[in-house]
Amino acid sequence: MPTVHAIPAFSDNYIWALIPDNENRVVIVDPGDAAPVQSFLAARGLDLGAILITHHHPDHTGGIGALTAEYDVPVYGPARERQAIAGLTARLADGDQIDIDWLGCRFDVIDVPGHTIGHIALVGGGMLFSGDTLFHGGCGKLFEGSAGQMRASLERLRALPDDTSIYCGHEYTLKNLQFAAAVEPENADIAARIEQVQALRDRQQPSLPSIIGLEKRVNPFMRWDVPDIRRAARERHGSDLDGPDAVFAVLRQWKDDF
Repeated sequence: MPTVHAIPAFSDNYIWALIPDNENRVVIVDPGDAAPVQSFLAARGLDLGAILITHHHPDHTGGIGALTAEYDVPVYGPARERQAIAGLTARLADGDQIDIDWLGCRFDVIDVPGHTIGHIALVGGGMLFSGDTLFHGGCGKLFEGSAGQMRASLERLRALPDDTSIYCGHEYTLKNLQFAAAVEPENADIAARIEQVQALRDRQQPSLPSIIGLEKRVNPFMRWDVPDIRRAARERHGSDLDGPDAVFAVLRQWKDDF
């Protein structure tokens, strides 16, 4: 399996670099800015071999042009976004696969609408590249999709093996977990994870990757069907809620206002 490195970008983005054993080429995920990728490659004497894109937002796509001007590489991305992504060479949707032979890892494509309509997640080799759909302790804002779409997307990701490593697009973890603690103040797993993440961030280390099993214990957006979460959402709303999508919608609005 390839080694995964975090390349910080902007104020809180992560661009992911996948480096296989015995290979000089690298796969880059969501290069919002070309400069840190170019610096990363130059410092290690590596070449760019392919680019993977999860959704159309500029902080995930802005570096495509400069990188493909320097490297003639395939660019894989979502087929169903409302806004076209310049530079894609392969447009992918649910059920498609990305098979890069020299990487030693094949990715399955999962449609995960919610943050954007055409957002995709990439799963393979025990790894999940979730873009801005699933964060450690949280989920993406609903810029284009509905609460029901996002909940259904997260339900699909929740069904992945518990040891699946999650590589998301932003370092939002502390704020997400602080919200999770407000929703579930008696959840000891959340309190423990806040301490662990604070220690990592104090050393300027990423809080990622997370794993699916941990998210199922600490992430309210993966726990909409837990009684304590349903109760907290109902109290926040002030009346009964009709089903899991309604619970999820209250949680998402609560987080927006947090």
